[in-house]
Amino acid sequence: MADQVAGLLLTGGASRRMGREKATLRLGPGGEPLARHLGRLLTACCSPVLEVGGGRSGLPALSDSPRQGPLGAVAAGAAALSSVGHAGPALVLATDLPFVSGALLAALAAHPADAAVSVVPLVGGRLQPLCARWSPGSLALAAELVAAGERRAQAAFFGASSFLALSPEDLGSLDLARELEDLDEPGDLRRLGLAEGPSSS
Repeated sequence: MADQVAGLLLTGGASRRMGREKATLRLGPGGEPLARHLGRLLTACCSPVLEVGGGRSGLPALSDSPRQGPLGAVAAGAAALSSVGHAGPALVLATDLPFVSGALLAALAAHPADAAVSVVPLVGGRLQPLCARWSPGSLALAAELVAAGERRAQAAFFGASSFLALSPEDLGSLDLARELEDLDEPGDLRRLGLAEGPSSS
């Protein structure tokens, strides 16, 4: 286990386009709720692991403010990690990524890049900050950006903090584009072959 890399599972947000809470969607008929599944994967490669959102994963949870977007959730999670004595990097994972594998999370957590450098997948020319290892500097920058009115998670990597962008080729046999398919609206559930209804947590 990468004991010096914490985990933050982001389960908040209004889910307006989906029309239902993404964290409680099941991975196929009779499957495990998405937040619980992703929480288990994070716990296998990170410590400590916290949920920022509605308490859907079974992990220790803290609330966030939907009005501050994903960057606000990261900032809240970073503050909570600091309060329990964690000063290292954190693997940040959004709850709307149903195909993320334990292998990808483990590769990000254990990447040999210096802990002062964020490790961020790059798919189709776009950084993927909501499945990435954030450095302590990027985590600290999140709070500053939120205070300035920023909401986009990507903004933390266009400031003073250093980051390493990982292309699909850098991750070998992992299908990065598939793993980072996200759920935004009901049509995505049909397209990806997942159940359409929410589940109880």
